[in-house]
Amino acid sequence: MMKKFSALFVVALALLMGACQNNQNNAEGEAAANEKTLVAYFTASEVRNTERLAKNLAEATDADLFEIVPALAYTTEDLDWNDEQSRSTIEMKDSTARPEVASKVENMDQYTTIYVGFPIWWYTAPRIINTFLEQYDLTGKTIIPFATSGGSEIGKSGEDLKKASAPNANWILPGKVINGNPPVDSLKAWVETLK
Repeated sequence: MMKKFSALFVVALALLMGACQNNQNNAEGEAAANEKTLVAYFTASEVRNTERLAKNLAEATDADLFEIVPALAYTTEDLDWNDEQSRSTIEMKDSTARPEVASKVENMDQYTTIYVGFPIWWYTAPRIINTFLEQYDLTGKTIIPFATSGGSEIGKSGEDLKKASAPNANWILPGKVINGNPPVDSLKAWVETLK
């Protein structure tokens, strides 16, 4: 009788442990399924290099895509970095400048990872990226900067953004300048190096 009881107890214990493991696996699977990624990007020139890159990155990461659109569009004259009086030059000389953004991401709370893309302006991110980040509580979210550039590296862009606009986020720095139109597979390879 005692042997029978012991055998039943062992079987019951094994079934209970298996059920607990299944519940844990289900909970982990649901948590992973609830983790959403956003690729937010700003592009100003007619060439729209950052937009093409952002679209490929969104595909590579199975992310939602959001364009950071200025309330007042930049003209070609605004983007003339050789003109001391151009809008972009004036903004970049003022670290407190915050160009207005036309719209916000709905339900930003649903995203756990946010890739933020921009062209390099004056060796850092355009001030509109600060405006975008400061619209939300990004505490605990993972932020990964990426950029396009005609010749500059990403430098301290991410550090500048973290310090000024989202100090409570988890930043993966320094980020990366990605030029050209890389295929989705190469972007997936880069994303894997971030894990």
